[in-house]
Amino acid sequence: MATITKFEDLKSWQLSRELCLLISEKLINDSTVKDYELINQINRSSGSVMDNIAEGFERNGNREFNQFLSIAKASCGEVRSQLYRAKDRSYLSEDEFQELHDLTLEISKLIAGFMNYLKNSDFRGSKFSREREKIELKTKNVELK
Repeated sequence: MATITKFEDLKSWQLSRELCLLISEKLINDSTVKDYELINQINRSSGSVMDNIAEGFERNGNREFNQFLSIAKASCGEVRSQLYRAKDRSYLSEDEFQELHDLTLEISKLIAGFMNYLKNSDFRGSKFSREREKIELKTKNVELK
């Protein structure tokens, strides 16, 4: 298993970033789409997915991280709902909708799996100094081998 040292290492964050880029490409930068309220809302909610993953990670505590992951997962559901509106208003083709829809489902599954992992983990977060010392010691032992 790879070591995660920054939020950019998380697959859920990487895919959330991809989601933002695709939404920008297919909706926000499309000059034919004049539904500014929907565009602004889907832009904000897709950004919220990746931003909450990042913010939660940077809090350095499992409980807080889990809370922010929950918000990110909810925002991902919000994006999925907004995609239906965009499709229903003919802003997205069926193929574009399906690509984005599938990506939101994958991100939601990754976030849910990570939330479950954190919930069942004994590790409380790196901000707790004793645990940080144990991690640093383990890291030294691994590096020495």
